[in-house]
This record gives sequence, structure tokens and C-alpha cells, in this order.
Amino acid sequence: MTVVASGSVAFDFIFTFKGRFSDQIVADKTHIINLSFLVDSMAKRHGGVAANYAYTLALLGHPAAVLATAGSDGADYREWLEGLDIDCRGLRLLDDEYTATGYTTTDIDDNNIWGYYGGAMLRAGILGLADTVPGPEAVIVGPNAPDAMFRLVRECREAAVPWVFDPAHQLPHMTAADLEEGSRGAWIVIGNDYELELIRQRTGRDQRDLLELAEMVVTTLGREGSRIATRDGDTVIPAAAAVEEVDPVGAGDAYRAGLVHGLLTGLGVERAGRIASLAATYVVEKTGTIEHRYTRDQFAERYRQAYGESPW
Repeated sequence: MTVVASGSVAFDFIFTFKGRFSDQIVADKTHIINLSFLVDSMAKRHGGVAANYAYTLALLGHPAAVLATAGSDGADYREWLEGLDIDCRGLRLLDDEYTATGYTTTDIDDNNIWGYYGGAMLRAGILGLADTVPGPEAVIVGPNAPDAMFRLVRECREAAVPWVFDPAHQLPHMTAADLEEGSRGAWIVIGNDYELELIRQRTGRDQRDLLELAEMVVTTLGREGSRIATRDGDTVIPAAAAVEEVDPVGAGDAYRAGLVHGLLTGLGVERAGRIASLAATYVVEKTGTIEHRYTRDQFAERYRQAYGESPW
């Protein structure tokens, strides 16, 4: 059974600023912000949430498929994903578009400023469940062109396929009705604490109210771990300590994939959350969203060191 990872397939330009954004902002001049950051490093990497989800699933040994649109410059990227045994029949390359590209600057407090060119991603609404593997085990509906996200939500609901609703950086473009549509009947609604607060403000629904729509609401809290809420109560998941904190970009995507893997393999909420936490920590230790590597045995040993038990 395969998990379908949807959302963007992108190239990421990652800039690292060894200072604090907050030190550069003059509080009484925010109406005329004009900031420039001299960054210390730059890298071009494979990225995009669909690829990030699928990559972590593949590392953990869970069959994964990508459902996304990329540009004519994405052929090598697709070949690289296929080399990881990720099913790419649903990765459509559009000859007249460029692949989506993200530009992020990260400061020493792990704050991020993003710029994003949608490119081929903006046409992802041409794809649906019929364009990927038959009978998927679950679908992660990640940030994408909004029409693509809500097409998949509708199709998952009609086909009784569990879906994860992860609006993330598409939140500013979504109405209260959009957010309730994505959450209604969802298996999991997930976001960081800032994103969940935006959902609360926009919909008037707090965690308890969201659980009237979705089976599970997950709040990621960075170094503070995460909280997994179900109708039976909350489970607090401690973060897995990083050897070195290098770059947080993409850690949330790995968390989502690790959580889905753990839950679908029947490991229970707490153990699935800990797998998710460790999967995220591997990302934090490298620059780039899918530059880290581990085998299942290496992952299991590190999990035992972090949590004092076996993950499987």
C-alpha cells in the first residue's frame, strides 16, 4: 500500500543569515520596510513538500508516490526520485513551464523569510487520484495550487481515502470556508503553532472544535516537540535532540511523513510521533530538505538512544 505525497516539487535556494531578523527591524518604521541581509551561505537543493514527504517515507521503507507538476527543467529531478524507488507516474512535466522555486533566508533563531515562484506548481489542478497509483493507503495534501489541494480533498472524501490536510504556506490564500473544507473528514490536520493559530483566528475553531471535523490535530513546536490531539486526548511528543542544528527548513515535512508511516504501520500515536520527531531532527542537521541519509537500522539505533526503546 502506497502513500501519495502531493504538493510542490521544487528547487530551493537556501540562504543562511548568521544574525537575527528582529535586530534589523525598527519597530516604528514597519510601514517602510527596506531590509537587506548579507548571508553567509547559499545552496541550490532539491525540494518541494511532495518530494520531501516522499523522500522520508522512502528512507523509512514505506512505499511512496509523488503527485505533482514540475517544469521542463525537472526531468533530472524525476529520475533522481525514481532512483529512490519513489513512484513518479503522477509527476507531470510541463514543457512550457519552469519548476517551482523557493528562496528562503534563515536566521540563527530558525526564523524564515520565504519568497516563492509557483511556476508549474500553479497548474497542479490538472491532476487527480486517477493520475497516480491505484488504491492509495493515504494521501498527504500538502501546500500546492489551491484548486489542486481541494480537488484531492474532494476525491479522497469520495473514495474514502484517508488524507492529511497540511495547508502550511498556502494559509494566507485560504478562507475560513476553505480551511473547514480541507479539514472536514480529514484523518489529520497538521501545522506548527503559528499556523494552527492562524486557522483558529480565521475559522473561529480551536483544537477542540477542529476535532469535530478531523480525527487528529497535530501541532509541531520546534525544539519543544509536538502535540498530537485526538478525540481521546492529547499526547505530548518530546523532540529528538539534534547533534547540531544547521537548517530547520523541511523538518516539518519529514515530521509529517514519519507520523504517517508510524500510524499506518500500527505503531500507535506516541511511537509514531517519536518516529516523526526523529525524522525531523535528521533534516535539521543538514542544509537542505532532502540531503540527509540513513538506513532503517541506523534510524532504529538512534531512536533507541533518544527514547530508550525500539521504534518497530
